Amino acid sequence: MKNSMTPLGAVARGIAAGVVGTAAMDFLWYQRYKRGGGKSGFLKWEFSSGLCTWESAPAPALVGKRLVEGFLQGELPAERAALVNNIVHWMYGIGWGSLYGIVAGTIGPRNVYLGLPFGAGVWTSSYVLLPLARLYKPIWEYDVETLGKDLSAHLVYGLGTSAAFAGLSMTAYVPEARDTQHPEELLGALGMSPAAA
Repeated sequence: MKNSMTPLGAVARGIAAGVVGTAAMDFLWYQRYKRGGGKSGFLKWEFSSGLCTWESAPAPALVGKRLVEGFLQGELPAERAALVNNIVHWMYGIGWGSLYGIVAGTIGPRNVYLGLPFGAGVWTSSYVLLPLARLYKPIWEYDVETLGKDLSAHLVYGLGTSAAFAGLSMTAYVPEARDTQHPEELLGALGMSPAAA
């Protein structure tokens, strides 16, 4: 298959795929929240309605607070916690999506299952970087259930991102003349077996 995707096209598709992956992960977290007795609707939950203190803010808000305060050399008011949380959360997912786009755009989106190691890598980076910033405890201080829930959410993010990227990239990979003579090679390149088709 011939790759006609430009680097800019790969980044743009990665950004869009990162949005899809982040939304998929958030939907999973929201379903868990509802099963745990949560009462808020999806939009209120998604946009952190009611978050108005830094003390109860999650890690994305605290990362954003540090960045803004460090850059502007001033204190960020607590009523901005929800906004900062959402901006950083979505930018993090989109940023990783753009990185995925660069890599997958180079090697070709051959297999959606590449989203699994990608999601695991994003999860691992959180447990390396956030403890260094003293926003998370070291990974060994978390129980297995907490780590498992967080890992599974990041695997959903990775699969959502890779599936969206593959879907958005279908027109960028054009079969060459020989591929039309051997459909099993085309299916293999897409990560499918001839039997599954």
